[in-house]
Amino acid sequence: MKIAVLGGGNGCYAAAAELSEKGHEVRFWRRDAAALKLVIEAGAITVKDWRGKREVKIPLATADIGAALRGAELIVIPTPAFAQADIARSMAPHVADGQVVFLPPGTFGSYVMAKTLREAGSKAKLTFAETGTLPYLVRKHGPAEIQISVYATRLPTGCFPANDSKRALEIIRKAYPSVEPAEDALAGALMNAGPIIHPPLILMNAGPLEHFDKWDIHNEGTQPSIRAVTDRLDAERMATREALGYGRPHFPLSDHYTGADEWMYGRKSHQMLTDSGDWREHIVLTEHRYMREDVEYGLALLVSVAEWAAGGKNACPIAAGLLAMGSAICGADFRRDGPRTLEKLGLAGLDRKAMTQLLQVGL
Repeated sequence: MKIAVLGGGNGCYAAAAELSEKGHEVRFWRRDAAALKLVIEAGAITVKDWRGKREVKIPLATADIGAALRGAELIVIPTPAFAQADIARSMAPHVADGQVVFLPPGTFGSYVMAKTLREAGSKAKLTFAETGTLPYLVRKHGPAEIQISVYATRLPTGCFPANDSKRALEIIRKAYPSVEPAEDALAGALMNAGPIIHPPLILMNAGPLEHFDKWDIHNEGTQPSIRAVTDRLDAERMATREALGYGRPHFPLSDHYTGADEWMYGRKSHQMLTDSGDWREHIVLTEHRYMREDVEYGLALLVSVAEWAAGGKNACPIAAGLLAMGSAICGADFRRDGPRTLEKLGLAGLDRKAMTQLLQVGL
């Protein structure tokens, strides 16, 4: 299958390598040609994982997005939420009817990218899908080298519009057999693990993160008090899903830690993550993706959706409190000004029937 992989982050390099190794015709696009230079020259990405170290040939690495998108059946965009609208604008002149766009994860980027493409003048009929996490726990070890600690084993995925879910998921399964159907794109967005796991870890570890040169929030940073907050926060996410009528499984984050049930990365993923040592890193709180994506975008989305579902009530006090803490650290008001709230998306005025209609049939 012809697949375009768009973006320059850890997950993008992992997707380009894994999907190429599976035999797909991958076109790997990154806007920054200089940063992609080694991959373009070598025609390969070096991968380290449980099978060892090897060089994986990439059929095409390019800074030409038109070349990457031309003829692609599947478009994989494993980028942070704050990059989605800009990528959609770059895609607009080049996309075609029937292409499927997969956002792992999405933070309701399905709706955002569809709307952005429409506003940019594209009339192509695309289907978007989003899931709860990256398909990989991965870090770059160089400009053309990555280490993948864990591969996802379950990827709950919702589509926009939902009425094309069957076709879209069949296409995505050719690349990621672990995808499982969620009711729609908002259901998929509310599977996003990033806004649940990362805000407590960075906000409750703010002292050591600012004191030490490097700190592993997943190892010594994961203590019982922080886990207790994470469980309460995740309970609010699951309660929001239930308030919207979405059924189980809700993929409780506690399974990631306890292995009580198979979570998105399997039963021993937390131990493999900490054993890798790749997450002992320097984090600038006001700039890092955990703040700018998972708090400013993801947590603000969760709070706005929960309050919308509850008719304006404070339905998620833990999430709202963490959001306020992140706002204070960054000198902002993420609840009022967050780019991914229902208010900012122009959707807060919809009633349940209108929201269901939008999610089912699209724009």
